[in-house]
Amino acid sequence: MDTPLRNVRSNIVQSIRAFRACDLQHAAAHLGQHFLYANLAPAQSKQDVMDMISEQFLLPATAGKNLDALYDLLTDPIHKAGAQPGFVVVLEHIPANPKFDKEAREQLLDVFRDTADYWHDRKIPFRCFYSFL
Repeated sequence: MDTPLRNVRSNIVQSIRAFRACDLQHAAAHLGQHFLYANLAPAQSKQDVMDMISEQFLLPATAGKNLDALYDLLTDPIHKAGAQPGFVVVLEHIPANPKFDKEAREQLLDVFRDTADYWHDRKIPFRCFYSFL
């Protein structure tokens, strides 16, 4: 099976562009990697986004408290759980409205960039794809 990730750096946060979430899910399965997906279309505010990511990623509720908590839960506890095969993350329909403005979007994506760096330092693939609503 040819994977759509063959030409994508192993640690990156990028627009989903030509990829489809279902193809990324199949690629993650083919590579034996974790697949995390959140559809944020109904979200209106930063708290909505945080709560939806926490819920859809099946993270403890504390992940929805703030961006630092989200980063902490995407890194250290998972690292301490043992060897990891890698991650493919999809954040679809990140809101673009006055309650979740450009700065809020960049702060959210910075968490995933920092998470990609964390896993890169441990030589674990972490690819995050996103789209805006």
